[in-house]
Amino acid sequence: MSALAELLAGGRQQRICSGAAWSVGGPAGPLDRGWTGTRSWDGPELDGDDVWDLASVTKPIAGLAVMALVERGTLGLDDTVGTHLPDYRGGDKAELTVRQLLTHTSGIPGQVPLYRDHPTRAELLEAVRLLPLTAKPGTRVQYSSQGFIVLGLLAEAVAGEPLDALVERLVCAPLGLRDTVFRPDADRRARAVATEDCPWRGRPVVGEVHDENAVVLGGVGAHAGLFATLADMERLGAALAAGGRGLLRPDTLALMTAAHTDHLTLRRALAWQGRDPVGSPAGEVFGPDSYGHTGFTGTSLWVDPATRRYAVLLTNRVHPTRTGDGIVALRRAFHDAAAAVPRVAGETSHGVE
Repeated sequence: MSALAELLAGGRQQRICSGAAWSVGGPAGPLDRGWTGTRSWDGPELDGDDVWDLASVTKPIAGLAVMALVERGTLGLDDTVGTHLPDYRGGDKAELTVRQLLTHTSGIPGQVPLYRDHPTRAELLEAVRLLPLTAKPGTRVQYSSQGFIVLGLLAEAVAGEPLDALVERLVCAPLGLRDTVFRPDADRRARAVATEDCPWRGRPVVGEVHDENAVVLGGVGAHAGLFATLADMERLGAALAAGGRGLLRPDTLALMTAAHTDHLTLRRALAWQGRDPVGSPAGEVFGPDSYGHTGFTGTSLWVDPATRRYAVLLTNRVHPTRTGDGIVALRRAFHDAAAAVPRVAGETSHGVE
């Protein structure tokens, strides 16, 4: 049993999650991968073809589609919300830029449970538009799913197609990601890993997005909603470790993943988290220029461009409830162990010789 397998089996024993899957590798593919546990505490064993709710790992994947639009000249990082969304003109968000939305510096407040009082898509989107800013734009990093909801609307307006179709065209299809989808169909729902026994819905959630605001939006948002398999996530990780292969030019990916908020307290890239000096989910070994993202359901993707290594962790740590924070220490330990996975013969930080 590898160190990663032992670590994640321990996560199940500690009841942090019923199951976990992982992949660590580089441009040539995985060096260590596997899965342990069950799809739910009383469900079948994982088989490697399981479908996971990515939660906020949706954000950087949607961000890749946005950056593809930037690379094509369809969208500019300093374009304003009001330029592309007429309903926002004259309001406090009209002059917010794409860059500010991507770096969580827009001033739009963070995790607001709008679904409780706004039960339809139209009502929830109107509530997002009317949310008062809580900081002057560009002055503070404030993690905001609502900001990414606005970003998704903006991307749809510019591209002239729905967000799910845009992500499929610009991210999933080029990499051959067969099971990375919003709103899983019946086959994928049958392979889905359980998340929360949701008080709001009154039942366990399986194959339906965990994020309640995303539910009201119909399962599609730039902030949450994507599901994926381990195989798809490791393809994405390998492409990023290779400098954007099949997705973006290396210079575009470098722009996207560079730190854009070093003048503020927290390090954020464009749709990615940077490695904060203290308390980073990346642990202690991944380099200072590494980047990634975590998801509330217990998922994460992290990449170190200096070593060209990716690390994917998929768990259902909100099953059956969202209480408990064991995933924080487990994720950090996972990344430290992932950085220590030996290279294969002939592999360097630049690939396989």
